[in-house]
Amino acid sequence: MPVVVIANPKGGVGKSTLSTQVAGYFAFKGHNVMLGDADKQQSSKLWLGLRPAAARRISSWDVDADQIAKPPKGTTHVVLDTPAGLHGRRFKDIMKLADKLLVPLQPSVFDMFATRAFLDELAENAHAARTQIGIVGMRVDARTIAADKLNEFVQSLGLPMVGYVRDTQNYIHLTAQGLTVFDVARARVEQDLELWQPICEWLDQR
Repeated sequence: MPVVVIANPKGGVGKSTLSTQVAGYFAFKGHNVMLGDADKQQSSKLWLGLRPAAARRISSWDVDADQIAKPPKGTTHVVLDTPAGLHGRRFKDIMKLADKLLVPLQPSVFDMFATRAFLDELAENAHAARTQIGIVGMRVDARTIAADKLNEFVQSLGLPMVGYVRDTQNYIHLTAQGLTVFDVARARVEQDLELWQPICEWLDQR
């Protein structure tokens, strides 16, 4: 049962957007998915509450400040949204669970600086050595100079740039309905799905 953790210590980088979309992708593939939310804001849990009954099912994974409930039998894929400022014992506990770690990163010097410190801490974590780690550029156009600078930074870390999530109103409108780009007609989100293809391939890797 793969557990995909979405983490970055900086707030506002798109962790909940990435978490809900990853859960939506797994549901689209027919998996029995659980989405956990370790953030006090509970954005992902709120999104689940907005999800239509007719949409592919994504279950809520109970997460509190002290412990994470074990997913029930039958669960095949788990996604965990994490809070800003994740560190210390909570960080170590979550990393024990992670099979894959996706780090959302925006192309700003502040985000890159904060993420560099987080990844340095990650390098010292024993469990991280067994975890596949990838970076996702958030709210960025892959054709811009900003994207080039982001790529240079990620390459300096020795980590893969898994893909990009562009800045578009599609995510705002879909999130408000409890939906993802994988829940609607392809023609409506074709450009987004093309950008998601390499991310999906990375998620499917064993």
